[in-house]
Amino acid sequence: MPRVKRGVPAHKKHKKLLQLAEGHRGTRKRLFRPAHESVMRSLAYMYRDRRNRKRDMRQLWIVRINAAARMRGVSYSRLMHAIHTANIDIDRKMLAEMAVHDEAAFTALVEQALNSIAQA
Repeated sequence: MPRVKRGVPAHKKHKKLLQLAEGHRGTRKRLFRPAHESVMRSLAYMYRDRRNRKRDMRQLWIVRINAAARMRGVSYSRLMHAIHTANIDIDRKMLAEMAVHDEAAFTALVEQALNSIAQA
């Protein structure tokens, strides 16, 4: 069986990983072993935080909706209950956007939702 030398594939693998380590500090970008540890950890953080970003954004939208709703004399939970009862199909992202940028429309939506729950 012929001998296989792994110089070129290993060099290519190391070079690819060191490219991923650009922007890291010190030996973490220059030496393979610390770079490998650093890159693997950073990739794990990236994977985790892509999922956490969705949670964080929903949390932010809820905070904004709650603040805007309380300025109009209703709590977040009562507002969301009224919106669902009134069959108004709008997600939290759009509600938060309206609360921040289009206060008149948000106020109209709150009024409509509360009126429909009062009539029921």
